[in-house]
Amino acid sequence: MTTDLVSLLLATLSGGVVALLLTLFGGGGSVLAVPLLLYVVGVDDPHVAIGVSAAGVSLNALTALAGHASAGRVRWPCATLFAVTGATGAWIGSSLAKRIDGHQLLLIFAFAMAAVGLSMLRPKVVLARAEPRLNWAMSPRVGLAGASVGSAAGFFGIGGGFLIVPGLMASTGMSLATAQATSLLSVAAFGATTAGNYALSGWVDPGLVAGMALGGVVGTIGGLPVARRLGTNAMLGRRLFAGLILCVAAYVALRAVT
Repeated sequence: MTTDLVSLLLATLSGGVVALLLTLFGGGGSVLAVPLLLYVVGVDDPHVAIGVSAAGVSLNALTALAGHASAGRVRWPCATLFAVTGATGAWIGSSLAKRIDGHQLLLIFAFAMAAVGLSMLRPKVVLARAEPRLNWAMSPRVGLAGASVGSAAGFFGIGGGFLIVPGLMASTGMSLATAQATSLLSVAAFGATTAGNYALSGWVDPGLVAGMALGGVVGTIGGLPVARRLGTNAMLGRRLFAGLILCVAAYVALRAVT
């Protein structure tokens, strides 16, 4: 376990940055956790960075989930089915990722980052829909979507919110706002499953996870008033953030190759 004060402070700062970006833009921030751990905190092993990132993202998602749940925005039956089937997929995906060389995995991770950045450039369409209720006809679609998204989230060690939200919308018909709130249970479940799998191989550092979690709480609290002030500039900020993710993806790919 890391006890170096500088590394722990940098991990706390990294967790704060990730949580702040998630609060401001509602997704995408978790993909920056691995590069921050590697190139700012100084983690040597990409597998350790992914394991710590997954654990930190899971804890941050639980904090956000509590707020949405208290406001009644979470559709628990859909959320639970998606999370349970997705957690099985996350275990399979993370088991596969553990078998891949760290530098090769980083190169694949860079492509996943690029996909997240590009997805954030697409405008979000908000539609007024009647909120769904889980039924037997809908359940196979929800379960299949959860397993597919969970496999990808587990493989890349990310929260996968940019995949979970459209997966929930497509399989259930729920609105964007409801899907964003409901997705947090899956983000937490996928992250916890991935982190647990990596912990079995000794690739989760509890000290760094604690630092990221502490920073995440501060980042979330600090981001809420800023998010309210963004107003009409939110889309511009989202595009700038997407550009940052694409630049970091290119850097990660370059480092993985060289």
